[in-house]
Amino acid sequence: MATYNLEEQDKIDGFKTWWDKFGAAVTIILTTLVVTISGTKIWEYYQNTQAQQAADLYVLLQQVQSTNEPTRINDAAHLLTEGFSSSGYAPRAALIAAAANIAANDTKRAKENLQWILDNANEKEMHDLARLRMAGILLDEGNYNDALRQLNTDHNGTYAGLYADLKGDVLVAAERFEEARQAYQTAIDRLNKRNTYFNIVQMKLDALGDED
Repeated sequence: MATYNLEEQDKIDGFKTWWDKFGAAVTIILTTLVVTISGTKIWEYYQNTQAQQAADLYVLLQQVQSTNEPTRINDAAHLLTEGFSSSGYAPRAALIAAAANIAANDTKRAKENLQWILDNANEKEMHDLARLRMAGILLDEGNYNDALRQLNTDHNGTYAGLYADLKGDVLVAAERFEEARQAYQTAIDRLNKRNTYFNIVQMKLDALGDED
């Protein structure tokens, strides 16, 4: 058995008294710290794992995209939109699926993918692209009012030329020619003159002729 001198014994007795009084609280605090630190590390690991899995699935989707098979593309995109909906890859996957559906004339499913972006994406740019694609589908369906509602929604200036051009197309289809001229002119004002697309919009405006 260990023996202590009086000074050591006093220190030991003092520690025991202190521990009896505060030991339980110290244990709780230390346990909480350990759990918090461990939990933080686990959460960080989980997030990193999720991000890597989402990235891997997006690479897979891009590979499947080259097959031009809508069913396979939609299945791959679904894995991202359902399993990793908060990742930046999910709305991009939905956009790819929508494009495949449009090419396959499956506008119903295309609109579902685009609506998913509008309902779930965090990036405004994804909303802008989804509305642009949605308006194009609505134009083809002859649903001009809903197409214009999509195009009249606030959007990033980067897409102002594209929005105005498509708006002109919708207005021409609706035989609202004066408004179409204004929309095409807005598109021309917003597009880079060195862009080939600029000349296409200019031809559309010229085809409408002068105002009556």
